Amino acid sequence: MEQNETHRVFLVYMTAPTEQEALHLARELVRLRLAAGVNMMPGARSVYRWQGQVHEAGECLLLAQVSEAALPEFLEKARALHSYEVPCVVAMPIAAGHQPFLQWIAENSLPHPA
Repeated sequence: MEQNETHRVFLVYMTAPTEQEALHLARELVRLRLAAGVNMMPGARSVYRWQGQVHEAGECLLLAQVSEAALPEFLEKARALHSYEVPCVVAMPIAAGHQPFLQWIAENSLPHPA
């Protein structure tokens, strides 16, 4: 993968209400080849505004490695599997990185054939 091709991979930041739900999301997204891998970080504490009030909750953070080709289907599936009414699912392009790792992401998160 050339340096100018690194825009073809993304890091997707997500949160889940429990470690159990996060593990289900991670397993399904990787099983379906919509993510090359997902890192889970349980024990996060979130403070946020929802429906006009400030809330605090424990959450599990997820960071998924996703190719540009798989991203639309990844986003759709993540929303469908998620229990939140408005889940946090944000994709950020990876500007640079270790080229073999970026190539691994591109090769291991592929959309389903039409």
